[in-house]
Amino acid sequence: MIDVKQLSYKIKDQAILKEISFQVAEGEFFGIIGPNGSGKSTLLRQLSGVDPVRSGEVRLGGKPVGSYSRKELAKWLAVLQQDALPPVGFTVREVVEMGRFPFQNWLGEEKEDADALITAILQKLELTALAERAIERLSGGERQRAALAKVMAQQPGLLLLDEPTTFLDIGYQIQMMDYIANWQKETGLTTVAVLHDLNLAAQYCSRLLVIHDGRAVAVGTPEQILTSELIAQVYGTTPIILKHPVSEVPQVLLQPGQ
Repeated sequence: MIDVKQLSYKIKDQAILKEISFQVAEGEFFGIIGPNGSGKSTLLRQLSGVDPVRSGEVRLGGKPVGSYSRKELAKWLAVLQQDALPPVGFTVREVVEMGRFPFQNWLGEEKEDADALITAILQKLELTALAERAIERLSGGERQRAALAKVMAQQPGLLLLDEPTTFLDIGYQIQMMDYIANWQKETGLTTVAVLHDLNLAAQYCSRLLVIHDGRAVAVGTPEQILTSELIAQVYGTTPIILKHPVSEVPQVLLQPGQ
């Protein structure tokens, strides 16, 4: 699904990404982790085609990302960001309907009626009772759920997540990630997530890419990546790593004074 080779990116004379290479298989839940300022969000922007690839190669579905038109790409790639829906004066249902834009003609019409799809998504994400409420009247968790509903309406084959749980409390974080993981499993959706929380990354991602100072430090399963040695090298603190008692994935416990 995704093939990245020797990808580099500069802003003026500052190197943001440095010769990064990795692959993501179709249907995989792939995580990107690393310290603040390491280049994670820039990498996601390169994958989405928002920033043009100037050095190296990014191929999506076997084609260079730059060879797709924006509308063509939007028919099968969706992006969900940290604060995806600032107050805009639209209702929840209107925002979800915006996800159908790539499939509409210049009159805002599409060949098939999407009402049943929109209604099903609202029900799935428990938004039916909020459908006619303005976005600015929602809590942060509700607004991010509406943003997820919008990208679900796009029916993408590839979903890019840029720290989608950053501004949510722990209950909404798990709820959001569960919704995404269930969607991914039901549809075979390929998902690439930039995540700040290492424990969430271990719970939901089958493989992780570690970015540090613009370079790919390591790629592997959570068990291979979340070690005290690697975290100390990348984050500058030595944690205790334990297995989760239920899922058995590694979980990071911080040690004060490190």
